[in-house]
Amino acid sequence: MRFSSSIVLLFVCLTALNCAKTKKTSSATFNTLVWSDEFDNDGPINPKNWFHQTQLPAGGDWYGGLINHYTNRIENSYVKDGFLNIVAKKELFEDQGEIKQYTSARLNSKFAFTYGKVEARVKLPFGIGTWPAIWMLNKNIDEPGAYWQQQGYGTTYWPVCGEVDILEHWGKKQNRIQSAVHTASSAGDDVVNLGGQVLENVSNQFHVYSMAWTEDKIVFSVDDVVHYVYEPELKNPETWPFTTDQYILLNIAIEPDIDPSFEESAMVVDYIRVYQ
Repeated sequence: MRFSSSIVLLFVCLTALNCAKTKKTSSATFNTLVWSDEFDNDGPINPKNWFHQTQLPAGGDWYGGLINHYTNRIENSYVKDGFLNIVAKKELFEDQGEIKQYTSARLNSKFAFTYGKVEARVKLPFGIGTWPAIWMLNKNIDEPGAYWQQQGYGTTYWPVCGEVDILEHWGKKQNRIQSAVHTASSAGDDVVNLGGQVLENVSNQFHVYSMAWTEDKIVFSVDDVVHYVYEPELKNPETWPFTTDQYILLNIAIEPDIDPSFEESAMVVDYIRVYQ
């Protein structure tokens, strides 16, 4: 009986050890801060961390029929009292030979990484027709005017490069936020890899939006509540281009159905942090 008990105990220990190893490799713990912006210094954004993407795509409009200019003006992106403000404004503004009635900002991070966790504490803008986002693109995207394209990395067109939407919010769906993954097999208006949740007061209260990216899956959550996991069984270039560096984008887009009474609103960011 004693010998049998020992065998059973040994089996249990080995099983537990194997399970622990499996858990460790399939769900990494990211607790080392490798990059962040705490937005501590009032004034323009930190140029060591961020690049203003302002160049219009061919045709004079941003993808998706957006009706705004992105600018590098302090009126559209600035730091005050420890917060980054990305401001969408109703105003006539001419740039690159195009006159538009709305302005905003689109920031590219000058930091890129493979596998890790992004956390951002954010308060979202008001307004039907506003479309704020915190998202990621592979730095190999071939997109004229993007920071990493200008550094010589642009080799691959969207959506083959892969896109990860940590946070999207549409003012016409107030308090519902969404996360999505765009790949060659699921992109644009036909994207099926998505999930979301309804929150309380997203435009008056801060929430912590998170994305954890491992070799196996991408997990999206808000305030530690998971609302979507992307974990395709078949991983190939069409479903899983997420094996190389991605960078972070922050922006507010303006859709054609913007409320005519809209004047100005901001996405306010307390911090954004990357852990590995």
